[in-house]
Amino acid sequence: MPEKKYHKDAFERADDERKNLILEVGIEEFSSKGYENANINVIAKRAGISIGLMYKYFATKEDLFITCLRHGMDILEKALYDIMISDDKLLIKAEKLIRTICMHSKKNSNYIKMYNEISSEKGSAERIRAIVEEIESKRSSIYITSIGRALSSGDVRSDLNPRLFALFLDSLLTSLQFAYTCDYYREKFRIYTGVDVNEADDEQIITQLLKFIESAFTFSK
Repeated sequence: MPEKKYHKDAFERADDERKNLILEVGIEEFSSKGYENANINVIAKRAGISIGLMYKYFATKEDLFITCLRHGMDILEKALYDIMISDDKLLIKAEKLIRTICMHSKKNSNYIKMYNEISSEKGSAERIRAIVEEIESKRSSIYITSIGRALSSGDVRSDLNPRLFALFLDSLLTSLQFAYTCDYYREKFRIYTGVDVNEADDEQIITQLLKFIESAFTFSK
């Protein structure tokens, strides 16, 4: 089933430079001010278009928000997908995932902040839940399939439940994403580790998280 569009046909007809500018400006506005305080008039002005043209592209602010969210998350999902479909052992994939998430969270922090904004269920709760399901279904499918393949090949302990393990793995990686980008998780990181995440040793973070995941892959009762 094709993804539901949250933009109008006119937005698809716009040139790529204009579309990317609108989305990047929108992501900056939503991530810095939150959904409620973000102003679509400000986004239009900073993107160099009239508010009338903006509404020819998007029916509502919520539609613009969801389109911006998709744009940001698609970039990370593509990177995760390329890692998880490779023929690497699952532990090697896990290390690549952690490194990619650390890099992406620093380089594209606004994308992660927008994703965290969904947890407050701004706008229509029903529509936000639908877009969350869309995003999480993609990621969960990638993880579950890869873990299932590792299980079949004997690459991991035989008593793993691929669906539950995929959930736990994603929860760990999501928390790491938010630690680099969101105030609550950044403070949580500081309380537990004694250092600000931006001053922490990334290699130590990667190594320790990888050891934690490896123990879950390989140790049994």
